[in-house]
This record gives sequence, C-alpha cells and structure tokens, in this order.
Amino acid sequence: MFVKDVLHLMLHARASDSVDTLSGLNDSNERRRKAIESILFSRRFVVIYNVVLLGILACFTAEHWSLKLARRRRRRAHQSSPRDQPISRLDHSKHDTEGETSPLLSQGEAHSNYSSSKVSVLHKIRSWMIYQPANLPYVNKVLPSNITTIGILLLLALNLFFLFYKVELSLATAFVFADRAGLLFVANLPLLYVLAAKNQPLKFLTDASYEGLNIIHRRLGEWMCLLALLHAGSMVLVWYTTLSARLSFSRFLALPIIWLGLLAFISYETLYLTSLGSFRQKSYEIFLGLHVILQVAALAFLWFHHHNSQPYVLVAVCIFTIDRLIFRMILKSKTLKADLSVLEDEETVMLSSNWQLLAPSWSKSLGFDVKHGWKPAEHVFLTVPALSHKHKVQAHPFTIASAAPINSDSHAWLNFLIRAQDGFSRDLLRYAHFHSSVNIRVDGPYGSSHALEMLHDNDVAVIVAGGSGIAVAFPLVWSLLVATSREIDAEDNRHFIPRVSLIWVVHDKEHVDWIPRDRLDELRELGCKIMVPPPTRKAGRPDLPHLLNNAIHAWDNELVDPTVGVIVAGPDGMNRTCRNTCASLVRQGARLKVSVEKFGW
Repeated sequence: MFVKDVLHLMLHARASDSVDTLSGLNDSNERRRKAIESILFSRRFVVIYNVVLLGILACFTAEHWSLKLARRRRRRAHQSSPRDQPISRLDHSKHDTEGETSPLLSQGEAHSNYSSSKVSVLHKIRSWMIYQPANLPYVNKVLPSNITTIGILLLLALNLFFLFYKVELSLATAFVFADRAGLLFVANLPLLYVLAAKNQPLKFLTDASYEGLNIIHRRLGEWMCLLALLHAGSMVLVWYTTLSARLSFSRFLALPIIWLGLLAFISYETLYLTSLGSFRQKSYEIFLGLHVILQVAALAFLWFHHHNSQPYVLVAVCIFTIDRLIFRMILKSKTLKADLSVLEDEETVMLSSNWQLLAPSWSKSLGFDVKHGWKPAEHVFLTVPALSHKHKVQAHPFTIASAAPINSDSHAWLNFLIRAQDGFSRDLLRYAHFHSSVNIRVDGPYGSSHALEMLHDNDVAVIVAGGSGIAVAFPLVWSLLVATSREIDAEDNRHFIPRVSLIWVVHDKEHVDWIPRDRLDELRELGCKIMVPPPTRKAGRPDLPHLLNNAIHAWDNELVDPTVGVIVAGPDGMNRTCRNTCASLVRQGARLKVSVEKFGW
C-alpha cells in the first residue's frame, strides 16, 4: 500500500498541496507522511531555481548597463573637449611598392616594456582567467577559457545544490531522488531554449557574445542529459526494489507515464549525440534537421509525461515559437537576388547583393531584417532553394564579410565568403560554376556589439584573423577607422584616429584577394598597420605570439601604458594561441582585454 501511495503522490502531488490534504488529518503512518513531505518539498524547492537564475541575470544586467552608461559619458566628455590637432594620417607611401604579403610591423625581438612593480596578484588572477587550457586528450575536445569554465562550474554547483539539498540517498527513498532529478531537468528547459534562441533578451541585457552563450547552452544540455539519465535510472531502481515482485518490467514500461518519459529521454539523448562536434562537422545538414524534429518531439512527450513539466514545456514552446516562427521565418527573413562568383583559389564562392537601404523606422531600431542594414561582425542564416529540394528547408550561418553601412549611407553592399567544405557549401560551389546569380533567403542579422565596443574603449585595437576569419575582422577594422572617420568628419574635421593593427593569416596567396586591394590601401591611409605573413601552405604556421606582441607594442612610441583590446577570429588552434599570448602579457602587467569571435559553428 505504501508503494502504491508513493507512486500516486509522484503522479499527482502539486506544490500547492499540503501534507494533511494528501495524507489525511488522522493519518498516523510516519513513513507515509515523511514521503509526502519530501515530495512536496521538492515541488516547492525547485520553483526557486528559476527565481535564483533571474536574480543572477539582474546582477549581470545591472553591471553591463552601468558600464555602458559610464562609457557613453566618457565618449561625450571626449567629444565635447577641444580638438586642437588636425586629422593625422600616417604616410605609408614607402609601402607602395610592397606586396600585400609584406610585413608592416617590426620583426625585431618581442617587447616586454612592463615594469615588474606594476605586476600584482590581480594581474596573475586575470591572466589565469584569460588562459585557455589544451584540448582534452584522447577525445580532443576543445576547452574554453578558465573564466568561462568557472561560470559553467558555478551553474553546475547551483544545479547540484538544488539536486541534493534535503534528499536522503538510500534505496528506500530512491523515488525522492528520481522526482527531484526530473523536476530539475524540466526547470532548466526555459534557460536551455533561451540560450539556443537567436532572438532573445540575454544579448541585449548583458551584451554576452554568441560564443559564450553557445558554450553555456551546450554544457547545460549535457548536464540535462545526465539529469535525464539519473531520473530514468532511479525510476528503474524504484521498480527493482519495490515493484518487481508485483509488476514485470515489460508491464512497468507499458505504463503511459513510463513510455512517454522513455521517449522523451531517447529524444534528448539523441539530440546530444548528434550535437557533438564530430557529428556536426561530418553531417551538418542531418544535425540541423534532427535538432528541430527531435526537440519538438521531446517537448510533446514531456508535456504528456507529467503534469509538473507542463508549465516549463509551455515556456520552452513559447520561446521556440517566438524565435523560430515569428522572428526567424517572418520578421527577420528576406529574399534577395545575389551574384555568384568563384574566386581564384577555385574553392571559395563570393556571394554578393546590394540594395537601397530602407528608410529609418521602428523595425530598424529593433534590427528586424538585413534590409535595414547590419553591424560589424554580425552573421545571418542563408538558404539557397535553387540548389535542391533539401536546401529549401536548410539555413546555414555565415558572417557578413562586407563593411556595415553607417547612418549616412543610402546603399548597402552585402558580401559572403563561403569556403567549400561538404554538403551545402560544396553544392553552392558547383552551382556557381554554371550560374552567375541566384535567389537567396536571408535570416538575420544576429550578433552582439561586444567586440566593437571593446575595441572602441581601448587605446590600441588589435584584430587577428585566420583564413575566412577576415569576414569578422575586416568589418571591425573598417568600422573603427573608415566609418568612424566619415561620421566624425561630417561634424568636425578634427578628431582622434584610433590605433589599429590587423594580422591576417592566409593558407594560400590567392586568399589575399578576398578583400579588394583598394579597401586595404584605404585602411593603410588611415593608419592601420596590416600584416599578412607568408601563406601557411608554403611557409608553415607563423609565429603568432611574436606577431601579436609586435602588434600590441606597435604604438609604444606614441602611447605610455596604453589599454589594448584584442579580437581573434580563426580556427580553434589560432584562437587558443592568441588568447594564451594575451594571458602571458597580462601576467607581465599589460592592461589588455581579449575576445574570441569564433566562426566554427
């Protein structure tokens, strides 16, 4: 009778119920009352989890906006201060005869101008937080920076607290642990779907980068898969210890609450396995399709699995519907006619389009679609229905490689650099050999202004690009120098030119032609120090720590103890090398910030 009562409790108990209501006022069975108390406590306790998450979000939001307001006040103060000096454009005529693969930075020994007296414990802590450990052995899994790992571990610690607090770990109370694990799983659903959504408030509230949110989304998904496994395993243990004598395992699995939960479990575990990097790289199209189909199925199974999951499933469905259907398929989706050209390396497609920018409106302020423009380093999702039937329902992410239009522009030029790998990109390359134009559907733009604002806030800006990472780097450099120059020149012909260095590592010499020569020349005229080392196919990998150190110290004859912002966009190995070089410089006393704009989706 006790087992039957407990199972009935797990199925029907709600947080609003009381012990006396469920057990009866005259119930003297202490074991029964204790079980009821444990189940009801879990129901009420897990509700607090999302309240805690909202409190943490409020703290991050307050910090971000206070810093943003402080930056705006500093910029206004700078703009209102007297400008006595004319625009200083550095003379680069001596480089006119040099090729674009010639280094424009000093090739001497790396600088180390930091006084040992400046180095403090704080520098060592910041250096450790920036540092990115080596990949995990055997599985070759890329680890994030230490500060990102700390954030993930804190989220895990919060989950472990809510999982084990006041839970007695014993065979007799396995049903309490199973119930708590299941409740915590569904309590994490809203956060999981918010992190996965492209149109969500976290970027606006905290200006968090895509990379950071995506890492948390993946780790949270892995943790939820473990919670699902603990919930399922504990329920099997409940059957084995208390029900097996009266209920066969096949009859146990035939119970609606069990087989519905099992189908939800299989759906989410399959989602995890097909989301692994190795699977995504080999079968990206299958990953995209399964990711949508399986999560819809899993939410449906969860809804009917248990009534306590329904509020969380409803929130997740609302997030998914608003993001995917309302924003991505209606408000932010536009069809454009684009020109196709195969570049000199025969492995890269340039996809280009242009149009008259729409007049300012309320939709522009909300960034609804690309027709109103975009910001540097933002990306979109491309669909090219003409390739085949399957490509009509596929959307692939690509960073916009062209300069973002500014307020004074009336026309927009949109370019994408698409390197042929497998699947969609290879099919597009084949199509481009026989067609000069194609209709495309563009969903976006998406991204955050974190990288650009960080570069604006520092004395020296250093951007490092690897291969097609120039699609991230070039718009940032252009915005820092050309766009800023044009906007300020319209008001006042005197202003401060940012100190900007660009390091671009290419695999083949033909890749340098991805960016028009006149654009690079204009950047040089505005004072940008550009370095394109010899192609890695012939010369091997360059000494990135040396190049980065030189770029950071390239302005030492003009500035004393400057603040430096470093943006890196390239493959995982390059990102880690640059990040750890920056960590070493911070440890020596440099006032430096680094951010990785990862383009490996």
